[in-house]
Amino acid sequence: MTADRWHIEVDRTVCIGSGMCVNAAPEGFKLDAARQSNPVEPDAPAAETLLAAAEGCPVEAIAITLLGTGEPVFPPEE
Repeated sequence: MTADRWHIEVDRTVCIGSGMCVNAAPEGFKLDAARQSNPVEPDAPAAETLLAAAEGCPVEAIAITLLGTGEPVFPPEE
């Protein structure tokens, strides 16, 4: 997984600004003035902290896909 790069998106229509993603992965997420989450780098190296942030989002506003292929990392395909 360490060689993979991920594309990270936050659905701002769903984000409630809890800040849990920032707590889980401060290097990966920031809150803007409207308390909406944004990825620090939309295309970032794969990291367990980023996955933990997506998994811990209370409203599942974070989607992670493999850069290049678009294959879902989180949420996983049913």
